[in-house]
Amino acid sequence: MKLGLVTYNLASDWDVPTIIERCQRTGFEGVELRTSHAHGVEPDLSPMARAEVRQRFADSGVTLWGLGSVCEFHSPDPAVVREQIEMCRSFVKLAADVGARGVKVRPNGLAEEQGIPVERTLEQIGLALRECGQAAADAGVEIWLEVHGRGTSHPPYIRTILDHCDHPAVGACWNSNDTDVKDGSIAEYFDLLAPDIRSVHITELWREQYPWRELFAGLNRIGYDRFTLAEVPANADPERLMRYYRALWLELSRPA
Repeated sequence: MKLGLVTYNLASDWDVPTIIERCQRTGFEGVELRTSHAHGVEPDLSPMARAEVRQRFADSGVTLWGLGSVCEFHSPDPAVVREQIEMCRSFVKLAADVGARGVKVRPNGLAEEQGIPVERTLEQIGLALRECGQAAADAGVEIWLEVHGRGTSHPPYIRTILDHCDHPAVGACWNSNDTDVKDGSIAEYFDLLAPDIRSVHITELWREQYPWRELFAGLNRIGYDRFTLAEVPANADPERLMRYYRALWLELSRPA
């Protein structure tokens, strides 16, 4: 496993050089760049700017692991879903150009209030993801479906979406939600998604409410050798927090 950083919250106002420098100084090996933040790595970047981002990361030794899009495919309006698919395709192209491994997308709700059955929405998301997955495969990158959203963060629903999608370029992004925990354990839901986990978001490792040791043991058990990405709140002394976080992470990620 490797330790990385999600730029949501803690690094939302950092530009790319600052992200790289702080990761280098604190032992973070990679980063997922969240859309709409100060780093400005967005689909409207010029070819020259894309090449510059790619080179900066290549020269730094910090991995540009992923692009954190907010593409979502649950809307009852087919036109909105089509717009989101096309936006995802634009992030896929961006990821390929800047050297990122994948694009994070999310489900973000159900449409029961509009009278649409849950199963139909899950199928719709899955079929949209299949189209995105083909675009990703063609570009040599991946799509990671975050375990996210009101209702849709329920791991069995994520399992259903992925089964409808059924594309090898699409996997899950474990999101370390409190709702993963059932009877004090994440075992049931972790095992449900384990075959498809391609990226992992981790939050405050000092929070006792989440069974971090069980999560890391599970990741070690399945041979997970990718990034676990810290998604934590902003802090007045970010580098101190990042060093502390890395120390906790080193203890938790150590094989038993």
